[in-house]
Amino acid sequence: MGRSGQMLIFVSCTLAFTAIPAHAETESPPVRLLGEQIVPHDLDFDGTTVGGLSGIDYSERTGEYVMISDDRSAKNPARFYTARIPVGGSGVGPVTFTGTRPLRTAEGATYAPMTVDPEEIRFDPWTGDYVWTQEGERTDTVLADPSIRIARPDGTSAGEMPIPDNERMRPDSGPQRNAGFEGATFAAGGTLFVHSVEGPLMQDGPEPTASSGALTRLTVQARSGPPLAQYAYPLDPVFTEGRGTNGIASILAADPLDPTKYLVLERSYVENAGYRLRIYEADTAGAANVLGAPLQPARAVTKRLLVDLGEVGLSALDNVEGMTWGPRLPSGERTLVLVSDNNFSDKEITQLVALAVR
Repeated sequence: MGRSGQMLIFVSCTLAFTAIPAHAETESPPVRLLGEQIVPHDLDFDGTTVGGLSGIDYSERTGEYVMISDDRSAKNPARFYTARIPVGGSGVGPVTFTGTRPLRTAEGATYAPMTVDPEEIRFDPWTGDYVWTQEGERTDTVLADPSIRIARPDGTSAGEMPIPDNERMRPDSGPQRNAGFEGATFAAGGTLFVHSVEGPLMQDGPEPTASSGALTRLTVQARSGPPLAQYAYPLDPVFTEGRGTNGIASILAADPLDPTKYLVLERSYVENAGYRLRIYEADTAGAANVLGAPLQPARAVTKRLLVDLGEVGLSALDNVEGMTWGPRLPSGERTLVLVSDNNFSDKEITQLVALAVR
């Protein structure tokens, strides 16, 4: 799919398989590490710098993954990549990048620098198009709405979905800076589209601290666009004192047909302390619909911890931002594939992680 048709294969010398010892006296954990690969820093593919990978999705139809870069057209035009990533019971094989395409505006142009901030990308299970989110911008002089955009496989624009009015950028309401639309997923067989706000809207209260969590929003809308419901999602407190935050980095339908259950990746970062990354199983059943309404005192989404990524044996715990279901294993386990955003920094890594989930 690359513009020059080239393919690039790299093999990481990092962990390919981690065995989990069996203990007869205890039940095996529901999640285990299959392996990981590290993409070389500043890898060149088809004239672009691979990095900033903030979202990933898997197509059962093609067997390929798509990953979106959050490059704001600073290094290269805003873009996505396609790749093959062999994932099996014995680990993760070499990652093969197969293509890259620039994302285009409705006028057909590539995005000018700093005019877009891509975060999440999903295959549309009905059409094969891509649906991607971007965070928008909030500065002293700029208020730009977050958005949910649709792209054809060649990167050309196919429109946008509407967003709730309370998530538009206004001086005293809407997403806080760098805490807009991070997560998104199709649900209910593709009839619904769900997105998350990384942190609390300005009107919903302060961001999490080490002593207090916070509430953010999950929005459910019909694939044709209209928002149907919003739910309060309870964020954990920041895991330690210091300058840091916690928010939703990605969401994923736990079952493609179930409209109520989701995996939620909470990413907490504190300067000089690093990351804490946890994946929760969240359930909207029984939660109050707060579309266009205050979050308090409405009943929030319930959640339970599925896995703490700091406890599975990764070689490094970095800025994981994207997750997708991969192929099912012969054991019946599902694979969960994660990607980290290196922010184009040589102090961070682009890491592909595969987990097996019972």
